[in-house]
Amino acid sequence: MSIVVVGSVAYDTLATPYGRRERVLGGSASYFSLAASFFTPVRVVAVVGDDFDSADEALLAGKGIDLSGLSRAPGPTFHWTGEYHDDMNTAHTLDTRLGVFADFAPKLSEAHRGSPFVFLANIDPKLQGAVLDQMISPRIVAMDTMNYWITSALPGLRRTLARVDVLLVNDGEAKLLSGASNVMTAARRIREMGPRSVCIKRGEYGVIVFHEAGMFAVPAYPLETVVDPTGAGDSFGGAFLGYLASRGEATMDAMRTAAVYGSTVASFACEDFSVGPLVRLTRADIEERFELFRELTRF
Repeated sequence: MSIVVVGSVAYDTLATPYGRRERVLGGSASYFSLAASFFTPVRVVAVVGDDFDSADEALLAGKGIDLSGLSRAPGPTFHWTGEYHDDMNTAHTLDTRLGVFADFAPKLSEAHRGSPFVFLANIDPKLQGAVLDQMISPRIVAMDTMNYWITSALPGLRRTLARVDVLLVNDGEAKLLSGASNVMTAARRIREMGPRSVCIKRGEYGVIVFHEAGMFAVPAYPLETVVDPTGAGDSFGGAFLGYLASRGEATMDAMRTAAVYGSTVASFACEDFSVGPLVRLTRADIEERFELFRELTRF
């Protein structure tokens, strides 16, 4: 089953202990769609500026991603500048230039509106709600959010949360949203807000999925070298929801496998800068590491 993802296609300038890159392809929708495309058809709804490189558009399209919802507007493309220090779990934002993304108002085509799976990437909750208003009876709605929206737009965020099936957030965001001091309580309180399932990402410590039928924890795949963790969370989300869409369901059994695929693909995303690892990745690479993951967690 297909997924429509609404989010950002952007440029990143970033530095890590392993080097610096200028204006490389980034954005939540870019990482998500590349990861999800290994499992199911993906449609992107986003906006870029007139400075967006046609080669980057061709890169996404070359992976079979439907870009009919990628619009161009006069002005610069969203551009994030950040850096990582020794703690690769924490990104330090140096500059954020929204460009044309500041006026983003998602308009979905008939094909987009009929997608059975929808992912609301990290954007204003009002826009997330507007996307849902345009959808035609989606089977599964998943969403992401961040601290900024939790603190500045909580009423709107809670209205959107009441309409979704799966929330993907990191542990700090889950605690802030719920007011809880541990992830168990946080997940329970968030599920009481509406989502049937909550997927709490914990960086190098893995992920915990809370479902109405139970819970499941999986570690992060151990890497000796993390070059660039930017987009790892969106890569996890893409593979996670992509696998669920390929199954056409969000049962606890499906979510267990989806979480392992998500962690597997996210581990590849960290091994080099920008979306490069996802572009070079093959399904055979994913399956090989998936089996290593299986052995890692078997007892």
